[in-house]
Amino acid sequence: MQETIGYQMVLVSKAHRNLVSSALAELGLYLGQEILLMYLWEEDGLTQSELADRLKIEPPTLTKMLNRMEKSGLLERSRCSEDARSYRVYLTEAGQALQKPVHQLWHEVEKRILTNLTVEEQLLFRRLLMQVRNNLT
Repeated sequence: MQETIGYQMVLVSKAHRNLVSSALAELGLYLGQEILLMYLWEEDGLTQSELADRLKIEPPTLTKMLNRMEKSGLLERSRCSEDARSYRVYLTEAGQALQKPVHQLWHEVEKRILTNLTVEEQLLFRRLLMQVRNNLT
């Protein structure tokens, strides 16, 4: 079993998770929060349901994440003017300020992942990862 690609993927995922988690902690973030922030940096004011769909998580999980991030002062929620049952999520100044450090962190992780791979290997690796993801979804 330890020779399977699936097992190797688990080991790679754990190593990536540990590396990113440690780096995010230095920014005061928990793993996964940076992805939520990335969506809001692209399109501030998404509804909670839009965020849950994009993050591929259940609404209660998102609510816990939003509560924690709101308490940290990274975002705020306000009732949706079109639908009073919905909330829109907006970045605060503190949430906006994390964009550059988080992007830098992701570029550093990417650089580490691709160390010792040629440009051709990097392109092939990316294409293969995308194909494997498509196979699994």
